[in-house]
Amino acid sequence: MISIKNCFAVKRTARLGGVSAAAIMFAGALASLPASAQQPEPWQMNFQDAHSSLMEQMVSFHDFLLYLIIAITLFVLGLMLYTIIRFSEKRNPTPSKTTHNTLIEVMWSVIPIFLLVVIGLFSLPLLFDSDDTVDADLTIKVIGRQWYWSYEYPDHGDFTFDAFVIPDDEIKPGQLRLLSTDENLVLPIGKKIRVLVTSSDVLHAFAMPALGSKIDAVPGRTNELWFDIDEVGMYYGQCSELCGSGHAFMPIAIQAVSQAEFDAWVVQARERFAEAEDRLSPRPVKIVRNDAAGDAPVVVPGDTPPGVAER
Repeated sequence: MISIKNCFAVKRTARLGGVSAAAIMFAGALASLPASAQQPEPWQMNFQDAHSSLMEQMVSFHDFLLYLIIAITLFVLGLMLYTIIRFSEKRNPTPSKTTHNTLIEVMWSVIPIFLLVVIGLFSLPLLFDSDDTVDADLTIKVIGRQWYWSYEYPDHGDFTFDAFVIPDDEIKPGQLRLLSTDENLVLPIGKKIRVLVTSSDVLHAFAMPALGSKIDAVPGRTNELWFDIDEVGMYYGQCSELCGSGHAFMPIAIQAVSQAEFDAWVVQARERFAEAEDRLSPRPVKIVRNDAAGDAPVVVPGDTPPGVAER
């Protein structure tokens, strides 16, 4: 199995040097919240449980289309069987010379149009709703990097932090391999959350299945989406755009909390993640391989660009 070593401990130790004991206790309390985790399951055959209003609409639309497709398939199959049996050579030794049937030709044009109109009546409102990011209660910014995520909270002091996958040898009970991160994206439940998504290097994709959210992170461009969360708990997603050799190690971990807990976390986070603007440039990482020794690839910090302080 491929393992990632977390080589950013020194950076975080320096950055979190002023963290109070209360902040550490609060972080531990959040981590122990009694809530379910939304994650992929072995042999899963359907969507993850919907925990946003958008995802609930998507699941309903999916189920409606599934039933419609089954009905169309059965109808066409029935027509084929009827035609094969009714107009077989045994039953019709003298073939019919009919070449046109006005009623049938009208029906096979009108019925598909009607079905497309019905589908549009359900799909277009969902499409417009998914693009409606106005009147959001809060905005966060997500930056995809090779190969980790950076999160910014412009509405709450404009602090930022990075989230790296937890290496296999550091996973603790309750944490998930290749899904848990050293820092969670903490968000309140019951709020409309606007998410600005971009990238600092190559194409990534922010995907959170339980919340019905997926959008590309494109360098030089800011895309946006929104979602709300209906229940306290952990929600897991991953980068879903092939972005290089570390693509498999870019999980997204959202920790949904109540508004009061979110407000308390913001107060602590402003202190924890306070840093100067000249230290916000992405720190490069690289994958080191030692094929001769048979070791697994390891993600380690690269060289810090000139003029950029070590993070």
